[in-house]
Amino acid sequence: MPIEGGPYLAIATLCERALQETDGVISLIRVVDRWTVNGPTEEMPSTAIQATIVVTLKSGFHRGPGRLTITPFSPRDAKLPAMEVPIHFEGDEDRGINVVAPMMFQVAEPGIYWFSVELDGQIISRIPLRVIYHQTPMMQIPPNPSNPDRR
Repeated sequence: MPIEGGPYLAIATLCERALQETDGVISLIRVVDRWTVNGPTEEMPSTAIQATIVVTLKSGFHRGPGRLTITPFSPRDAKLPAMEVPIHFEGDEDRGINVVAPMMFQVAEPGIYWFSVELDGQIISRIPLRVIYHQTPMMQIPPNPSNPDRR
């Protein structure tokens, strides 16, 4: 069921970081939808990803309180712990809210992680993040024949 008269989604993305100025203007630094994890083993080790999620909504004719919920899902569609943010719409139709939330996100497998963005229980967007695992060979230092103490 579409939201009639607002609020309207302006931005829903992941980035390395976001700057929010005192006048409300935000700058997104390094918008990402792919993340590469490097490791020495065949299986991807559990890895923490540090990113910022940004959601901007414009009021339209909507006024009053609301609850923004962002729920990540693993590539196997397992629901991960959600983040809930109380919000409040007021003012002109073109005004709105910016949610800028730095997060530490644990990934345990490669594939697409989806972040479901809900407003008052209604899905308004989904943000993908593809995690790619790249196995890097371990470097082995050969023994130094001129230095028998070094192995």
